[in-house]
Amino acid sequence: MGRKEGLQQKRLRAWAEAAQGERSTPVEVPAQKKRKVAKSKYQRGRVLNVDRLKSGKALKTRLTHGEHLISDAVSEAAAVDEWLKPSASGCIETEGNEKTWRVTQREIVEEVEVGAARKAFDLRLEDLGPYKVDFTRNGRFMAIAGRKGHLAEFDWQSGKLRCEVQVRETTRDIKFLHNELFWAVAQKQYVYIYNQDGHEVHCLKSHRHPLCLEFLPYHFLLCSTDDSGILRYQDTSTGRMVASLHTRKGPVHVMKQNPSNAVLSLGHSKGMVSMWTPNMDTAAVRMLCHKGPVTALAMHRGGQYMVTAGADRGLKVWDIRTYKAVQTYITFAPAKHVSISQQGLTAVGYGRTIEVWKDMYAQKQQHPYLKHMLELGFVENCQFCPYEDVLGIGHSGGVSTMLVPGAGEPNFDSWVANPFQSTKERREMEVSQLLGKVQPEMITLDPDAIGRVRSQQQAKAAQGDGDEGSEETKGKGMEKGKKVKTSRGRAHHAKQDAFFREKAKQLSTQEQHRSSDKRAVQIPDNVPHSLRRFYKANRHAD
Repeated sequence: MGRKEGLQQKRLRAWAEAAQGERSTPVEVPAQKKRKVAKSKYQRGRVLNVDRLKSGKALKTRLTHGEHLISDAVSEAAAVDEWLKPSASGCIETEGNEKTWRVTQREIVEEVEVGAARKAFDLRLEDLGPYKVDFTRNGRFMAIAGRKGHLAEFDWQSGKLRCEVQVRETTRDIKFLHNELFWAVAQKQYVYIYNQDGHEVHCLKSHRHPLCLEFLPYHFLLCSTDDSGILRYQDTSTGRMVASLHTRKGPVHVMKQNPSNAVLSLGHSKGMVSMWTPNMDTAAVRMLCHKGPVTALAMHRGGQYMVTAGADRGLKVWDIRTYKAVQTYITFAPAKHVSISQQGLTAVGYGRTIEVWKDMYAQKQQHPYLKHMLELGFVENCQFCPYEDVLGIGHSGGVSTMLVPGAGEPNFDSWVANPFQSTKERREMEVSQLLGKVQPEMITLDPDAIGRVRSQQQAKAAQGDGDEGSEETKGKGMEKGKKVKTSRGRAHHAKQDAFFREKAKQLSTQEQHRSSDKRAVQIPDNVPHSLRRFYKANRHAD
């Protein structure tokens, strides 16, 4: 019996130890799995095994400390990633032979929640169209402008009308300024600025017969084009006219800004797209995009891609880095307007049809993502609402909105644009924007060139262009015996510059000698003019 009890006790003890070991082993919960995935996302390279090193103790200590710092940084980045981007953009998921472009707006409204369904509406304003629409940077307010002078601003999510004006004049475009308090309207003669109450604040008479408007929020620049082909930049914070550039391409009806570098892209009637900056008198880039006039233009949020539409029914995707066409599509009619969302969805409007394309940059798509037919009117303008899955459409029959799942950015930065900001936060943001205003001279095709550290050779070249340098620095450089590699063209230009500088010095010395001769020789007044030259000759002979 004793032996049997001993065996039973041993078995019970082993079973208890095994059970205790199972309890002690941690079970991976979904949160831990997410954290592990986030760590692998921020991990760079393999983890160094310090124990296998056969080096000295001091080196092992330094390497161990460095590995601890790296692991702590990865853990902090993974922890921040959990709450920094909690939401993901949605999309329409299909099963089997279902196609997303066959899903109608009525079906989408029936499936989404009540709050999202309220964002789809249709304003019928047949007598005052066609309409142009524009949203604020935070996507909270909408402004509309009818061709026959009807202007309105309202909180489109709550349906609260802020102001409504009838200017009784032809209006061609409308654009919000830095916030919802001011918006600019391109009317028949000039550009007018209105406040939130609909009162006229300014009349910009330097912008004559405007056609298109754009506002650069980081530079506080209001840009306009007219029927003479003149592009104007005006600072809205100081009122100064920054630049007035002649495109020499006729009336410009298409203008869009690149959000990454604030370069303006203009579409011309000969199929050309030109890119402009206020610090250059000529276009920085000219691209022949279509065989006919450019009817629509849109820039990607990252500044890498550009979508153009022409009268030849062509829809092309361009890579701005190489200035080459990536994809080419054919529409049923020339596109009237093109817009790109924050997530890269592209809306194309022509006739009564709105097509939304998804992932059209990486590879060519056979079918659009969504397709919508307007009940009334023809498309005039369309624009995606920031931070919302909504597309605003201005047409000849009024204003409509369309639900596009996956269009808006789900995570917003409150320091850039806050849809839920209060009055105090709006004032603080306005002050910070004015303090951090970027100068117009810093607008370039390469936005990273401003903050980039120049190499030593580039700094010397820039200094040589501005100033030839002192004689002491030249002497020091000769003493050190540094050999600077220059091309044949640069050496030839340097020799020519040195020759012309020496020639100028000789001419200046000769002029000085002549002036001194005139001062030294005193010719009497009674000497005839024909004999005056002998006084100078005798003086030099002496």
